[in-house]
Amino acid sequence: MNETINRAIQMVGSQKKFALRVGVSQPNVWCWLHNKKRVSPEKVPAVVEATGGQIQAYQIRPDLPELFPHPVKVA
Repeated sequence: MNETINRAIQMVGSQKKFALRVGVSQPNVWCWLHNKKRVSPEKVPAVVEATGGQIQAYQIRPDLPELFPHPVKVA
């Protein structure tokens, strides 16, 4: 299970509500949740917005650091 997507769904209330906010179908959200599909880079900003910024782009697609850089840790 994709814990980041699960957290996002919990914040919004349901897969259906999350899907409506992001602009995809509920079955698509189910696929994201169960790692059948990845969130497309085009939909990442919508996921961030749906969660009020509580989930960041790099958390949704950590495999794309060139598009969604991880925050720099200050030593």
